[in-house]
Amino acid sequence: MTSHVVDEGAARTANAELVARLERLPVTRRLTLIRVIVGSATFFDAYTVLAIAFAMPELVDAWNLSDSQVGLILSAGYLGQLVGALAFGWLAERIGRLHTLLITIVLFVSMDIACLFAWDGTSMMVFRFVQGIGTGGEVPVASAYINEFIGARKRGRFFLLYEVIFPAGLMFAGIAGYFLVPVFGWKALFVVGLVPAVLAIPLRLLMPESPRWLAAKGRHEEADAVVRKLEGDAVRQGLPLPEPTPRPVDPRATARSDWRELFKGIYLKRTLMIWGLWVCVYLVNNGLVTWLPTLYKKVFHLPLETSLAYGWITSGVGVVASLICALLIDRVGRKRWYAVAFLAATVPLLLLTALGATSATQVVLLAPVAYAILQTISFSLYLYSAELYPTRLRAIGTGFGSAWLRAGSSIGPLLVGWIVADLGIRYVFAAFAAVALLGGLVTIVFAIETKGRVLEELSP
Repeated sequence: MTSHVVDEGAARTANAELVARLERLPVTRRLTLIRVIVGSATFFDAYTVLAIAFAMPELVDAWNLSDSQVGLILSAGYLGQLVGALAFGWLAERIGRLHTLLITIVLFVSMDIACLFAWDGTSMMVFRFVQGIGTGGEVPVASAYINEFIGARKRGRFFLLYEVIFPAGLMFAGIAGYFLVPVFGWKALFVVGLVPAVLAIPLRLLMPESPRWLAAKGRHEEADAVVRKLEGDAVRQGLPLPEPTPRPVDPRATARSDWRELFKGIYLKRTLMIWGLWVCVYLVNNGLVTWLPTLYKKVFHLPLETSLAYGWITSGVGVVASLICALLIDRVGRKRWYAVAFLAATVPLLLLTALGATSATQVVLLAPVAYAILQTISFSLYLYSAELYPTRLRAIGTGFGSAWLRAGSSIGPLLVGWIVADLGIRYVFAAFAAVALLGGLVTIVFAIETKGRVLEELSP
C-alpha cells in the first residue's frame, strides 16, 4: 500500500515537472516543423471534405441527380466523419496520437482512390461515407497533439496558425474546382487528393509522440526524452529558456481515461456546451459552403465556371477571417469572440431572408460574410475543445465534440435540399439565422474563458 502511494506521488511530481518544462518552451524550428507536417495533413483533410461540393455541379448533370440525392451524397461524408471522430478519438487515447494519425491518413487517401471509380450517386455516397471515417478522425487527434506541445501564453496563436490551414484547404478545393473541373472533369479533384499519401513518411520518421500523452500513460522516460530534445533545440537556436516553475498537478492528471468522465462533474456542462457550439456553427457553415456552387447553377442558372468561382469566393473570405481570428483570439478571449461572432452572423442571414435571396448577386455578397464570421468559430473550436479537457480525455473529448460537428454538417446539406425543394431559398437563410442566434445564446450562458491558462489548471 505504501509503495503504491509513493509511486502515485512520484508520478504526480514527474508530471508536474514535465508540464513546467513544456510551459516555458519557446517556439522552436522543430515545433514549427511539427505544425507544418500535421497542418499539411489537415490541409488535405479539408480539401477532401469540400472537393465533392465542387464536383457536384458536373455530377448533377452526368448522373441526373435530384436535390435529395445531392443532399444525401454531401451528407454521407459528414456521417462517416461522425463515426471517425468517435472511433479515432478513443483510439488515440489507447495507442497514441501519431499512430492514430497515420491510420486516418491511410484511410482517407485509399477512399479518395475509390471515389475516382464511382459510377453513380449510390457508389459515391458509400465511398464518401467510408472516406469520412478517416477525415473525421484526423483533425480532432491532430488538434489534441498540437495543443499538448505548447504553453498557455502562446497556445492560442500557435495552434490557430496551424488550424488556419483547414479553411485554406477548403479554399484550395474551390481553386482546384474552378480550374480543373471545366477542363479535366470532376475526377481531377480526387486525383489531387492523393497527395497526402506522401505525408505518412515524415509523420512517421520526424515527429515525436506527445510528451503529455506519454506522461499520462506512465511512460515518463520517453516523455522526458522528447522534452529534452525540445529544450536542446531552444539552446542551439539561442532562444530564451527560463527556469521551469512546477505547480501542483491534480492526482487525476495521471489517472486512466474513462469516457464516462465527460458526463461527470465540471465536464458535463463543458461537454454539452461544446456540443451545442459544434452543431450550430457547422450546420450553418457546411450547409452554406457545400450547397452554394450547386445553388448558383441550379437555382440561378449560372454557367459552371461562374458557379465554381462564386463558391470559391465563400471559401476565400473564410481564410482571411480565420487568419484575423488566429492573430487576435488570445487577446480577445474565446467566449467573447464566439458570442459576438454568432450574433453578428445573423445580420447578413436575416438580410438575405428579408430581400428574398432573389438574385445570385444578393447571395454572393451576403452569404460569404455570414460564412466568414462563423468560420472564425468553426476553425477555432478545436482549440477550445482541447482546452476544456485534461490529457487523459483530450483526444476523446475533442473527438466526441467534433462528432457533433459531423452531425451538424450532415444535417445542413439535407436541410438546404429540403427547404429549397419545398419552401424556397429565402427560408434557408432564415433557418440558418435562427441556428446562429441559438449558438450565441449557448455561448453567453454556458461557455467558460480559457485564454492564458495552463491546460492542467483548466482541466484537472
